[in-house]
Order: sequence, then C-alpha cells, then structure tokens
Amino acid sequence: MLKTAKPEIAADVRLRSADTTEADNELAQLAKALGHPLRIQIVRLLAKRTTCVCGELVGELPVAQSTVSQHLKILKEAGLIQGTIDRPRVCYCLAPGALQRLKALVNSLPETCEGEGADLTTRRTCR
Repeated sequence: MLKTAKPEIAADVRLRSADTTEADNELAQLAKALGHPLRIQIVRLLAKRTTCVCGELVGELPVAQSTVSQHLKILKEAGLIQGTIDRPRVCYCLAPGALQRLKALVNSLPETCEGEGADLTTRRTCR
C-alpha cells in the first residue's frame, strides 16, 4: 500500500526562530544536503508527486540505483525527505514542512549589509 504524501505545512516549523545558532546549524545541514545537483533534482521530482515514490526515481535519473540510494539517505538524514517501508522497498516523499522551513531559514539571512555604507554603490570592497 502506497502512502500519500501529506501536503500540510507545519506552521510551527516555519515560525521557530531562525535567528539563532541552532537555526544556523540547521540551515547549514540542509544546505549541505542540497549541495549536489542530483539531490536537488530528487527533491524537485518528489515535489511534483502527490504520492510517495518507491522505485520510479531510478528510472528518471541518469545514475545507478546505488547512487540514488546514497543521495536519498543524505536527504533523509537532513530531514528533507521521509521514507516508509513498503516491503520489499522503501517509499520516499518530501517531509511535511521541510521545504517551508528551509525557505524560512534562507529568508532569515540579511539581504544587504547593515549599518553605515549599506548602499552597495558606496560600500568599500575587501582588498
């Protein structure tokens, strides 16, 4: 039996403070997990699905099954995806709220320098 991926957004996941050392560590972990183009491609493929995916990912990616499994493991350890056992396979889907949390953490980064000389046209460059 395939389990349907939940489309819910965990509001508390987005609202947790994103301006702490813990949040910085969380963002670094998520960014590291997304640090390979194939893992980003896997997340995009899972985001397009309304149900969990069991074996179909291998057919959609230009790499061996063992390579896909290793990338899925990294994404799962980071909390971006979740896997459910559907003997004899594991089915994967996006973890509810994970991408929303990632977006909240990225959006917590400053867009510009604060303080004097924040205007990019007048700010000194590093030498």
